[in-house]
Amino acid sequence: MNSPNELLTTTQKALTINLEALRYGVFAEIGAGQEVAREFFHAGGASGTIAKSISAYDMAFSDVIYGKAPRYVSSERLHLMLDHEYKILLERLDAARGERTSFFVFADTVATSNYKGTNEAHGWLGIRFQTEPRTECNEIILHIRMWDKQAALQQQVLGIVGVNLIYGAFYYHDDPNKLIDSLCDTLDHNRIEVDMIRFSGPCFKGVDNRWASLHLVRTGLTNAVMFDSSGNVLQPSEVLYKKAVLVERGSFRPPTHVNVDMIKGAETMFRKEPELQGKDVVVLMEITMNNLLSGGEIAARDFLGRVDLLGDLGFTVLISNYQEYHRLTSYFRRYTKEMIGVAMGVNNLQELFNEKYYDNLDGGILEAFGRLFRNSVKLYIYPMWRDAYEDYRARSGANEAPSHNVSSNSIVDAGNITIQGHAADLYEHLRKRQLIESIADFNEAYLNIFSRDVFNKIRNGESGWEDMVPDQVATGIKHLFLDDNRTKGSA
Repeated sequence: MNSPNELLTTTQKALTINLEALRYGVFAEIGAGQEVAREFFHAGGASGTIAKSISAYDMAFSDVIYGKAPRYVSSERLHLMLDHEYKILLERLDAARGERTSFFVFADTVATSNYKGTNEAHGWLGIRFQTEPRTECNEIILHIRMWDKQAALQQQVLGIVGVNLIYGAFYYHDDPNKLIDSLCDTLDHNRIEVDMIRFSGPCFKGVDNRWASLHLVRTGLTNAVMFDSSGNVLQPSEVLYKKAVLVERGSFRPPTHVNVDMIKGAETMFRKEPELQGKDVVVLMEITMNNLLSGGEIAARDFLGRVDLLGDLGFTVLISNYQEYHRLTSYFRRYTKEMIGVAMGVNNLQELFNEKYYDNLDGGILEAFGRLFRNSVKLYIYPMWRDAYEDYRARSGANEAPSHNVSSNSIVDAGNITIQGHAADLYEHLRKRQLIESIADFNEAYLNIFSRDVFNKIRNGESGWEDMVPDQVATGIKHLFLDDNRTKGSA
């Protein structure tokens, strides 16, 4: 074995595996040639590792061997490949060499760029493997997107990532973070994105796939990951593909009645939009990495707790590092051309029109809003009481007089918010185009609820916070954070 701190080349990794007599298995690759198997043949000594290499490239052949799946480049197809090849591998070789061999199957199903460059270059990769002879198998599944423009370069990336995955499974399975970090060894991150990873099996018993997914975002391997209401890791393209999207962003620390009231009110309006009739809608609650890191280093229990609490409410959760809203909507545009709705509080709308946040763009706020509102994007605004709104403006340093006559209205919404400076004209333009609307159906009793107040009550051991959150959240907080006196600072 090489030094643990030495960065091995792809060839060195493949050769290390080839020279270890313990590992023996199958390579099944569809769609981009046999790029991973080729690396092992190129390294030398592959006869000690490869029992079979197969590439059922033709769809008819592939269907006969593996059965049909909804899409050829999909997790369903990958699992069919792993199931089929692993079963045959054990049937044919376990009796002869099972006592001294740890079997494995590597599979991938990939689409590289077509001749016209009009398709998505992406793929599913997986490995099913034993850590010791005749033990229960383990599995790692991941989804990648390839950013090189040429198919030949995408094939090169596939070969490297495949070897890195296999090497990581064999030598880093006891340290999933290290395994994830190694997936792009010798690759520039701008050539590839790993946007989903899932571990299963006895050697990953203690691994929370949500935490592993967050590590993908923290290390820059992807910009966003997604979980369903049960906490299962999802592949974003399979959830968002050709669907309308409604999203609410927040810290959800913890989720309150306001968060639920906001998304429900926005969803009612969103589904009534003329262009959405008969269309599928995905509703998401999104937490930015900025929010997760706002208190310093991420606490695993805190992060997972928030995902659990939102899941208890039945929501799908998106975690991203998109601090700007226009980057978030551009992310959704990868997968869908349908309408995108964004639900936000009037205080967040105020921040959205603060020109200083766009100094990093050459075109400033106009460039940001050109990106945000292109291709059918609409904002749905949840109101605030006037005194809370003015308090917020004071704390944020506002020093200009209101630009609307709002003295007779005790509630601030999209119709009477104070937008300062040159952005006021832009705001009026967007309002006239009905790209920003007030949420019509909301519960006034919830407008005095703020997450920070709930958090402080819980942290200080005060009563009354239960009335400020949904029942499921109150139960979840008591179970996740307050049992066994584990409360301070982690609500």
